[in-house]
Amino acid sequence: MALPAFSAGSFLVRWVIALALVFATFNPTGYSFFHWVAGMNGDNLPLKVLAGIVLAILYVIFLRATFRSIGPIGMALAAALFGAILWVAIDLGLLSLSEPSAFAWVVLVILATVLAIGISWSHVRRRVTGQADMDDVDE
Repeated sequence: MALPAFSAGSFLVRWVIALALVFATFNPTGYSFFHWVAGMNGDNLPLKVLAGIVLAILYVIFLRATFRSIGPIGMALAAALFGAILWVAIDLGLLSLSEPSAFAWVVLVILATVLAIGISWSHVRRRVTGQADMDDVDE
């Protein structure tokens, strides 16, 4: 069975899911898994453990796909690229380190973007170069 063509919409869906995962884990608003368990007062402990396991499973899926598609060198290059973009934004005064909340939001969006690129890269590479990963080949 042929898979539907990868499109900008396909990437957007992956990016929104990655954003939801990253923001559910931590965000500056105080409404995140991190803030929920930070006090660790024992309230709703089974629910906190369940949520932590679900988040861990989702991270394993995203990180495994990212490492398999772009590898550690690709991860390092993506980190370097986005680090340089942050540096330029700070140098031009578009982003200030004196506003940690805004900086945190930008870093979280960057992390989600790297995960979305990683989970989408095999599709992009296949479309651009015509090369397929062994996992993509139909028998």
